[in-house]
Amino acid sequence: MAKIHYYYDTESCKYVRDEATTGDIILNAMGILSLTIAMAVGLLLAYNNYFESPKEVLLKNDVKELEFNLADLRERIDALDKVLGEITYRDDNIYRVVLGAQPIDKSIREAGVGGASRYDEIKSKHFIHREAIIRLNESLDKLRRKVYIESKSHEEIIELADSKEKLFAAIPAIQPISKNVALVSSGFGNRRDPITKMFGMHPGIDFSAPMGTPIYATADGVVDNTEVSFIGYGKKVEVDHGYGYRTRYAHMNAFVVRSGQAVKRGELIGYVGTTGHSTAPHLHYEVFINHGQVNPIYYFFNDLNPTEYAKIIELASIENQSLGDVTYGGGQRQPEKSQRIH
Repeated sequence: MAKIHYYYDTESCKYVRDEATTGDIILNAMGILSLTIAMAVGLLLAYNNYFESPKEVLLKNDVKELEFNLADLRERIDALDKVLGEITYRDDNIYRVVLGAQPIDKSIREAGVGGASRYDEIKSKHFIHREAIIRLNESLDKLRRKVYIESKSHEEIIELADSKEKLFAAIPAIQPISKNVALVSSGFGNRRDPITKMFGMHPGIDFSAPMGTPIYATADGVVDNTEVSFIGYGKKVEVDHGYGYRTRYAHMNAFVVRSGQAVKRGELIGYVGTTGHSTAPHLHYEVFINHGQVNPIYYFFNDLNPTEYAKIIELASIENQSLGDVTYGGGQRQPEKSQRIH
């Protein structure tokens, strides 16, 4: 039951019943409604400030998981970059040094990637971890560039290694006659010619050996000159080994190769003789590097142990040593300076 209100009328000196108007009722109702709304908003704000909704909890968990994954990716990138750094070090300081190649210029390895606008699309978006995503992309791009440079470097190293293998095969590295048969009868350098008795340069090494002793190619190459002559080198063979190396085999009794034929190190190319300017069976052997003649004594390293190598250098260095009248058969004595390498 609604309460009835009275108020004291001073003019009539009586209590008069208070009659509420429609406007008063509406005004009171609106006040109550406003108060209710204000209280509801206050309660909602208080709830939101002190309590998380299920959706907010889910979003926060997603953000934490994203941050964890970003940190994990960063650690993985750093670990890969460290491993790549070790590979780069071995590349520059081991592989390239062994193969005789220059290290890759540091400025090339450390060059940046892309331009200032490379990450504009990411920068145009607004999200909490935008800067972290940009840094991560920058690190990945740098890592990708380093991997590309290293892959190209390794391709070059493989080519160099293959080339080095061919180079090693092309370097004269054995005696042209078996060390168990050959006698060093004349070394590289100045000597007196056994026929003309004139003092002059001897551009190779002479190995005295019985007639018909096998002669072998000292490195891989291609026969590019065979010649038969009654003077000078007599029957000779020249082999082009590539990489600037060339060998000459002279005074042969016969050769078993032809011009244009490919030969391998240790392959038979002919037999010892005494053709041309010669006084006894022997092989005259020369080595050229870039068209210049060098001492062949330094190109027997695959055939001799250190003691044998030192001995043959000693014998080949004896000035004026020449073949003279060395012969085989008939009991003739060989010159004392011609000695066998055992």
